[in-house]
Amino acid sequence: MTDEILDELFEVIEQRKADLPEESYTASLFTHEKGENAVLEKLGEESTELILAAKDDDREEIAHEGADIVYHLLVLLSMKDMDLEDLRTALRERR
Repeated sequence: MTDEILDELFEVIEQRKADLPEESYTASLFTHEKGENAVLEKLGEESTELILAAKDDDREEIAHEGADIVYHLLVLLSMKDMDLEDLRTALRERR
């Protein structure tokens, strides 16, 4: 996954957060009465699904569930008024 794809996805998330279109799943995460807990629950759910896909050695499902985790992680970053640079900095520090 390139930075460009992550940047584009994060821009869409930020736009949905600002505009809150009614038909948007992303916007619903920002307006859901559970708020942050809904995203945290999704991260837990997707993590479990990723583990099961990995145990089954299902490459397609691993990619699908991994993408779901990345998406919900980016939503969480946005909710916390963080951005991709915060994530990139943490990754650089681990090199």
